Amino acid sequence: MKKEGKLIVFSAPSGSGKTTIVHHLLKQTALNLDFSISATSRPKRGKEINGKDYYFLSLKEFQKHVEKGDFIEWEEVYENNYYGTLKNEVERIWEQGKNVIFDIDVVGGLSIKNKFPEQTLAIFVKSPSIDEMERRLRHRNTDCEEKIKERVKKAEKELKFAKDFDVILVNDDLEKAQKEAFDLVKAFIK
Repeated sequence: MKKEGKLIVFSAPSGSGKTTIVHHLLKQTALNLDFSISATSRPKRGKEINGKDYYFLSLKEFQKHVEKGDFIEWEEVYENNYYGTLKNEVERIWEQGKNVIFDIDVVGGLSIKNKFPEQTLAIFVKSPSIDEMERRLRHRNTDCEEKIKERVKKAEKELKFAKDFDVILVNDDLEKAQKEAFDLVKAFIK
């Protein structure tokens, strides 16, 4: 895979606000970003669209891509729910002359940083507290109680990786976090 543009990684536990920040940055034309659509073996949720939110693959299709070496990174995030970044997705964005922005889990984000250390800015988005994160998850109304508990438990593990990222961005005020994220990305892509 040829190396071209910059890679901007946003990782965080669920409920930290990373997706909201990434969507804000995608609207900032000065940053010349395009979104890396992850592949997943999990079923669609709500109004998600294949090829826009994720590339939804069957477990068998996902495993075939793994065997062929088609992923930059992949992992089993939850039991039988695999997520990964396809090499051709990053190449698609670089061919457009754009920088790639990722909204990706913590392990996947660090994996990209390790593979492309000079080209990657890895930002860990953190909510002010686990309680606030749980409140945000409940407010989204997308997960059952069991799933929320699973996400909170996972978040406690993920927070231990924050120190391995280039920057820890605390999202206690969305507007401030979005401006900080913009400034970080702008400085990095120069």
